[in-house]
Amino acid sequence: MQDMNQDIRVPLEQVAHTRSGDKGNTSNIAVFAYEPELYALLKQQLSAERFKAFHGPAITGEVLRYEADNLHALNFVAHGALGGGVSRSLSVDNYGKALSAAILGFELFVPAALAPLLHRRAPG
Repeated sequence: MQDMNQDIRVPLEQVAHTRSGDKGNTSNIAVFAYEPELYALLKQQLSAERFKAFHGPAITGEVLRYEADNLHALNFVAHGALGGGVSRSLSVDNYGKALSAAILGFELFVPAALAPLLHRRAPG
């Protein structure tokens, strides 16, 4: 039996989904909480600094975070994220879609009481 007062560690993909866009050497990644109750956890734990650190050297410029409270979303603008620009880069993986898919592995701490709100993949 799980203690409902303890936090559990889960990947971001169980808390939120992402959308992305590219323009030049800048990637725009929005992270949308599945449930309003989970949005506060995103705001607390997924800062611009942690977002950039998670991606390591893939993002060379500044990362800005904008909060869209009415949408339960965080929008990250990552400068220097596409190897000079999608059409100029020799790297096939430097697209916003790759960065947005990768951030889904970022780990968050979620109170066990909120576990029923998490989205889990079906087995198989």
